Amino acid sequence: MLLTHDNKLKKLIVIGDRLLIRPSKPNEQTASGLYLPPGVQEKEKVQQGYVIKTGPGYAIPMPIENESWKGEEEQVKYVPLQAKEGDLAIFLVSGATEVIYEGEKYFIVPQGAILMLEREEDL
Repeated sequence: MLLTHDNKLKKLIVIGDRLLIRPSKPNEQTASGLYLPPGVQEKEKVQQGYVIKTGPGYAIPMPIENESWKGEEEQVKYVPLQAKEGDLAIFLVSGATEVIYEGEKYFIVPQGAILMLEREEDL
């Protein structure tokens, strides 16, 4: 199968309350005017980027019942995350893990490290 830019991330599965974020370039400003000043980004305490994929959320185990007709997928329910694909996230770098995938830099960030989200109304 030939991987294109659009479908190369489909193989990645984000687990739990984590988000896959593509960092924005320094001094990149959103349409609404939100951006991090260079001094903040240089210290690398806070970073911003776009949410590419999200995990299913916080797992809530269901009570164990001996109902063999239920499939395994019904054994765990999830509380969904606030962040959605396409959101701009401002997050703490100390809580994030930097990864390189297919030559591009991404961050895996737990929702607890997200400080703020910006969401376009039409998303």
